[in-house]
Amino acid sequence: MSTLQFAGPDGRRLAYRKSDGPSGLTFVWLSGFKSDMQGTKVIELETWAKSSGHGFLAFDYSGHGESGGKFEDGTISSWREDALAAIAEHTSGDLVLVGSSMGGWMALLSALAMPERVKGLVLIAPAPDFTEKLMWPEFSAEAQAEIMENGLHLRPSDYGEPYPITRALIEDGKTWSLLDGPIEFEGPVRILQGMEDPDVPWKHAERLVETMTTSDLVFTLIKDGDHRLSRPQDIERLKTVCAEIAGAVA
Repeated sequence: MSTLQFAGPDGRRLAYRKSDGPSGLTFVWLSGFKSDMQGTKVIELETWAKSSGHGFLAFDYSGHGESGGKFEDGTISSWREDALAAIAEHTSGDLVLVGSSMGGWMALLSALAMPERVKGLVLIAPAPDFTEKLMWPEFSAEAQAEIMENGLHLRPSDYGEPYPITRALIEDGKTWSLLDGPIEFEGPVRILQGMEDPDVPWKHAERLVETMTTSDLVFTLIKDGDHRLSRPQDIERLKTVCAEIAGAVA
């Protein structure tokens, strides 16, 4: 499918891809921090959804991928707004949200914002509250001071160029914290987590399990799995749990 554009919140130009399916159920992909909709997992899931008769939507947050804007201008608030706008504009009916890393946080926030439409969640190395509970504690005192005094720190990345981390991102993230109280969601949830994940420790995902209210939650630990979970066997596992969720909400 070709990439299209639409005007998101505050006129932000957002890129997306979508397809409709006869099942009436739409899978929505929510990418991770500094990731986009051209990754292996999203392409594979898009193909699976189409072949299974489901609708599919993927998009890039502002400052990501093919969307407009600067990455360093983004916050959890603005990326949440992008997600809700893309879903509202380009889907109808029942939804299953599939979120990877930061996308898991976005999926949870979106589900809480539209509980009548979101029927299930598939979360891959979910990273709710990562700005406060994972990222900030890992910074040196010097990096923390740089963020608070200068408003910006360039964080080294294993995946490419350093990430610009802003004071606005850190402070705004606190307003969307989820792990300190119950997360009210009663639909089926499937969590895939690698135990060799250097970015989101599996204990972080375990904390999410304890926080969610649904009883229909399966937490799968992949002993040799990394953060991306993009190996062929990981992608097959993702497709399997998405098919399971589709069957559960049908």
